[in-house]
Amino acid sequence: MSATSILSRTSTHLCLRGSRCIRGGYSLSISQDFALTRAPALAALSRYYASKSFPSHTVISMPALSPTMQAGNIGAWQKKAGDSLAPGDVLVEIETDKAQMDFEFQEEGTLAKILKESGEKDVAVGSPIAVMVEEGEDVSAFESFTIEDAGGDKAPAKEAPKEEASESSEPPSSDSKSSPPAKEEAPVAQESDSTGGRLETALERQPNITPAATKLALEKGVPISQIKGSGPGGRVEKSDIEKFKGSSSAAPAAATGGAPTYEDIPASSMRKTIASRLTQSWQQNPHYFVQSSVSVSKLLKLRAALNASADGKYRLSVNDFLVKAVAIAARKVPAVNSSWREEGGSVVIRQNNVVDVSVAVSTPVGLMTPIVKNVIGTGLESISSQIKDLGKRAREGKLKPEEYQGGTFTISNMGMNPAVERFTAVVNPPQAAILAVGTTKKVAVPVENEDGTTGVEWDDQIVLSGSFDHKVVDGAVGGDFMRELKKVVENPLELML
Repeated sequence: MSATSILSRTSTHLCLRGSRCIRGGYSLSISQDFALTRAPALAALSRYYASKSFPSHTVISMPALSPTMQAGNIGAWQKKAGDSLAPGDVLVEIETDKAQMDFEFQEEGTLAKILKESGEKDVAVGSPIAVMVEEGEDVSAFESFTIEDAGGDKAPAKEAPKEEASESSEPPSSDSKSSPPAKEEAPVAQESDSTGGRLETALERQPNITPAATKLALEKGVPISQIKGSGPGGRVEKSDIEKFKGSSSAAPAAATGGAPTYEDIPASSMRKTIASRLTQSWQQNPHYFVQSSVSVSKLLKLRAALNASADGKYRLSVNDFLVKAVAIAARKVPAVNSSWREEGGSVVIRQNNVVDVSVAVSTPVGLMTPIVKNVIGTGLESISSQIKDLGKRAREGKLKPEEYQGGTFTISNMGMNPAVERFTAVVNPPQAAILAVGTTKKVAVPVENEDGTTGVEWDDQIVLSGSFDHKVVDGAVGGDFMRELKKVVENPLELML
């Protein structure tokens, strides 16, 4: 069979088997651009087939299961070489930069060879992970098949620094007339390390100490530099070591017996993504913060009344009310429900007409923000149900990308921790605002009695802290939003309108 015909068959298989989907119906397809970028790799594969005579097959590559995914970790394979594949079968679990997902291959065939074993980390998108053949093909022919036969691993995409983006990745030839002149660095002046003293020999630089004293000092962990010798010429004797009494901190250090004092824990893909995005947000978005103490006494009474009449159908939380309140306030002050966009050389502020609230959820692998969509048109019971379901699946790593990517406003609630009275949060890009919620506190509030005297009563209050991107939301506008939010929370019947 010629290389040309094999290339044609391989390209056909790639188009037929190019669909990828994850559990829950979320699907992706290989685009025409992807097929074009793979053409050089297919040509290389045809030469391998001609030289090693591998039967017709399809190389399964690491899929991009989220728009931000550049590499993933291989989890447990659900199939082994020789197993049949049917549409909807889970092939392998893949840890992306956001969650653990199932990778399904939506065509029939037989798994011929696994190229990336379970536990492989940071496998770049597009790198070969397995080989599939038609049903009935000889799988044993692929025992010697390697990643190099599939075109080799792909390097993860890396964003070049802005100042170097226009420069060539290879040094220009000095013979080229069009090449820019090489950059010459100016010599940097260096200070001399000389102390001005006379030069000493190696023997003169050695501590003046007897061999027996040296051995004893090493055994006891005694710092020789801290001992004043009593021998001739200030020589340190064995008796000086025995008499030495160091600081109290020396004893615990010796007692550890060389045990490690720290442990390096590899950062997960999700932790790297969180670090990258929040660092980018803090550096590129000029944050400012507005805080307000808000009474929730009426809200707590309304919550108790609704839960009592629910007959176990639902149980509303304070956070459910706050998600609804945030949406109402954002509709009244739409500037906070916006984002800064730089697309196609132009800069726009996108003001959203729908309020989709991202709710921060702590998971074993890091923070996730599943989205409650169209909160304005959603009732409290549905909001509560969605938050519970999204939070449960976020902790299990079973969210679909469209359930945590997007959103127009974020709320982060640490009110369940009685030690957190207030805190400030980092804006979740490309959003322009985030609300941080502290715990509920009893606060003494002065009141005027019927007889004209002044007294106090206890009021349940929380501190709400708004973080805003000053590129999008001016300080006065952020204050307007907090005022509207305070009004809604302190008059919770507005949430029922």
